Amino acid sequence: MFKRLKSFIDRKNRQLNRIEEIHRHLNSSYKSQKINLGQIQIFLNSQRKGVTRLGDVEFQVFSQWGDDGIIQYLISKVDLPNKTFVEFGVENYTESNTRFLILNNNWSGLVIDGSQVNIDYIKADPISWACELHAECAFITRDNINSLICKAGFEREVGILSIDIDGNDYWIWDAIDCIEPVIVIAEYNSVFGKNTRWTVPYDAGFYRGDKHMSNLYYGASLGAFDSLAKKKGYSFVGSNSKGNNAYFIRNDKLGDLSAVSVSDGYVLSKFREAHVEGKWITGLDRIKMIEGMMVYDIDLNDTVKILAGGVQYK
Repeated sequence: MFKRLKSFIDRKNRQLNRIEEIHRHLNSSYKSQKINLGQIQIFLNSQRKGVTRLGDVEFQVFSQWGDDGIIQYLISKVDLPNKTFVEFGVENYTESNTRFLILNNNWSGLVIDGSQVNIDYIKADPISWACELHAECAFITRDNINSLICKAGFEREVGILSIDIDGNDYWIWDAIDCIEPVIVIAEYNSVFGKNTRWTVPYDAGFYRGDKHMSNLYYGASLGAFDSLAKKKGYSFVGSNSKGNNAYFIRNDKLGDLSAVSVSDGYVLSKFREAHVEGKWITGLDRIKMIEGMMVYDIDLNDTVKILAGGVQYK
């Protein structure tokens, strides 16, 4: 009986191992196909004439939306001596702005996330040995961000800085002075509107889910990022079509690319994050949910309350 049971268990283990082997093969094949399709799209975009907005060149491989295409378009247009990047807020790095960049273009980079589980996942991912990818676990603040970047040993000029931490994004970019990225990708809060220069007040322990049940109170408006970019010597060149990522190019690298006004480049996001009593809150109604919350107004150099009627989207 014992021998029969052992034989049965061994047979099942072999079957499970075979299933796992097939799954790994299919997963690897799927990723390869995605990369190949991305390479085809790069070629097609290179043939396009008269690109007037970044949304025209979007495609998705590993980015959340169409940012892989935008990034490939921009790196083909600007001079990038160092093929390096820094990206934080990456979770387990399966969905990110720079994964296609490191796999397709052989860049080197640093990724930072506040979850040790996520960082362990990244370090166990074949991408960590197949590519020059540094992964650090840290809850980012304006006091530690420069030391975290310096620890990875990058030169002062990096190709891309991608910021997405759903909170102190404005304050973190403001604090970074150890590197001078050519391209900066910053996630902005479309709900704040295009005529405001707002950011959430700095809070070293900011966690989006704890601040407001709607998940709509976080980050900074596009206008706030544009103001900071100008101060740091960057020009806004457009947003992705989903209305969450803004792109800035350092002025000395702008080349043939044209700066875009906030009014022209702002996109009202349509993805739904606020859910109340079985109903999604969308569009212009979202600002009403966070009315009364405090924001720091760049122009006033002071904190003010959000007034829904005072925000103009159009």
